[in-house]
Amino acid sequence: MTLSTCDLSDEHGENARIPSPVFRDFGGRLAFHGRAVTVKCFEDNSRVKAILATPGNGRVLVVDGGGSMRCALLGDMIAKDAVANGWSGIVVFGCVRDTAVLAGLDIGIKAIGTNPRRSTRRGEGTPHIAIDIAGIQVAEGDVIVADGDGIVVIAAEHATEIK
Repeated sequence: MTLSTCDLSDEHGENARIPSPVFRDFGGRLAFHGRAVTVKCFEDNSRVKAILATPGNGRVLVVDGGGSMRCALLGDMIAKDAVANGWSGIVVFGCVRDTAVLAGLDIGIKAIGTNPRRSTRRGEGTPHIAIDIAGIQVAEGDVIVADGDGIVVIAAEHATEIK
């Protein structure tokens, strides 16, 4: 099933939350969608790694990295785990690295930039909470739809017809 962010924006009007257009595509899949799993972490990708090591079942991990450009929260090894575990996509309000490898993976990845520096792993971060990315709020279970035109977030209660 192909979902268009433009069509969803038109159909859902004010119920379609659209983040600022700061995200770039890094994965091999440019269009993706799924229910949101959320995590808030700042310059520590411990929780990102742990979540993407679990079954994705077509969901999308949305990472509130605070917009930090000082290190990457996602690289090739964690992204390969996400593919193997059936995640549809990853949205990072922060940076990624290993972009040549990410581009060849069958997963959607959007982030605001790149940085070759890896993050620390201190075991910090909070999963499964409402987060803020690029001017909008994303809650666990919201529907995330992404394509070349951007990202649309539809609250779970307004997205019953979207799978």
